[in-house]
Amino acid sequence: MTEHFLPPNLGWILLTVFSLLWVALGNYWGKKSKNFEGYSLAGRRVGLAFGTATAVASWITSNTTMLAPQFALQMGVLGMLAYSTASFGLFLFAPMAERIRRFMPNGFTSGDFIRLRYGKTTWAVFLTLSLFYSLTWLVSMSMAGGILLNSLSGIPYEYGMTVILAVCVIYTMRGGLYAVIGTDFIQSLIILIGIVIVGVAVLNTVTVDKIHSNLLSESPALLDILFPAAIMAVFNNLLFGLGEIFHNNIWWSRAFAFRKEVGKKAFFLAGFIWLPVPIAAGFIALSTGILNVNVPSADMVGPLVVAKILGQGGAIAVFIIVFCSLASSIDSLLAATSDLLAEDVYRKVFRPKASDLDLRKWAQRITLLLGVLVWVVCLPRIGTLATVLFFAGPMVGAMIWPIVTGLYWDKANARGALSGMICGSVIGLISYFAIGWYVASLTGTVASMICVLFFSYREKSTFDWNILREEAE
Repeated sequence: MTEHFLPPNLGWILLTVFSLLWVALGNYWGKKSKNFEGYSLAGRRVGLAFGTATAVASWITSNTTMLAPQFALQMGVLGMLAYSTASFGLFLFAPMAERIRRFMPNGFTSGDFIRLRYGKTTWAVFLTLSLFYSLTWLVSMSMAGGILLNSLSGIPYEYGMTVILAVCVIYTMRGGLYAVIGTDFIQSLIILIGIVIVGVAVLNTVTVDKIHSNLLSESPALLDILFPAAIMAVFNNLLFGLGEIFHNNIWWSRAFAFRKEVGKKAFFLAGFIWLPVPIAAGFIALSTGILNVNVPSADMVGPLVVAKILGQGGAIAVFIIVFCSLASSIDSLLAATSDLLAEDVYRKVFRPKASDLDLRKWAQRITLLLGVLVWVVCLPRIGTLATVLFFAGPMVGAMIWPIVTGLYWDKANARGALSGMICGSVIGLISYFAIGWYVASLTGTVASMICVLFFSYREKSTFDWNILREEAE
């Protein structure tokens, strides 16, 4: 039987308090939203402090606080470091955000760029892959919420998952990006302060020397920096992180929402702040052997180790940290995905003359429908967080080269982008099932790169960058 560190009643109290807090804050900040541009892009006036905070909070997902320990438990020290490579996505997107803002002053979504740069066929494939990834990420984070509450307090997985998802849907529907960025600011402060406190407490209880000695005698493979699966995971996670940020509308919406001089600075700062977080989260998993922690599922190791060391206080701290990381990512993805569907599908395909009020209503309806769909998929818990999330790895890897070459190379073209997305996704999925989740992004990215470069080198014409300056309709 799994040991629980919080009484169910205390778990429900914490869940209720933070749920009401985020709904209230979302409602407060949502009052600033006066039109669709305000609802989806916070009026394009987000400053450096809020910009950095929302980038950090959105990237400190449940996967950072729960998957990083899983990586360390299964692949050792190198696996722990592998997750930190996702910071390069923020670093490299910083100059891209500045370029996006300059070339597309009236842009709304990542789909706008693909449609204008490569045409409608590539745009349709991009939307399909992007939406599939978004649903996969939403499912993995909602699963993490249910897993967290169940492992810490015994609250049934289905109930915990339902409440966390419902709370995020409610305040995102109410306030749009204003509510998301406002709550992200508070959540990022709580997450960072909490991780520092937990990290110091863990090191005061279990020293690095003791952990190293235990691993050396009991699990020496976890100290092997040449562990093949871990080496592949380093490159796979690096490319997965790049693909996530480069293509996903979460980050493009922020590039459009930040003030012109803010985007580059905000993403650079966010990368530096985020970099040590997965290392700190992953480190604690290496102490499971010396602490004799029973780990029924690898993705539960982080919360269980902290609770084992720090008791009920530690369990409460873990609950707060992971709840904030869940909310800050789920709300961002809900808002970005609903805006993508409202702008790129509803307005561009069905209602070109849709009013601001109509677009906002549809964005809210789509947010609700996404929440219901994710809830249905999450009810039967499927696999671990890693296997669920990295199933989308081939798709995000396949979109790296079409995005990067499309932004920087005037010879990049629709044939290369389209073939890269399709071939990269197919070959990556084949490797996912034939080899494992830890190589899927890598193979998908390589296949996509070959296609994009082949057709780009053969291209004789060049792209007119002024096309990206499409006026808002």
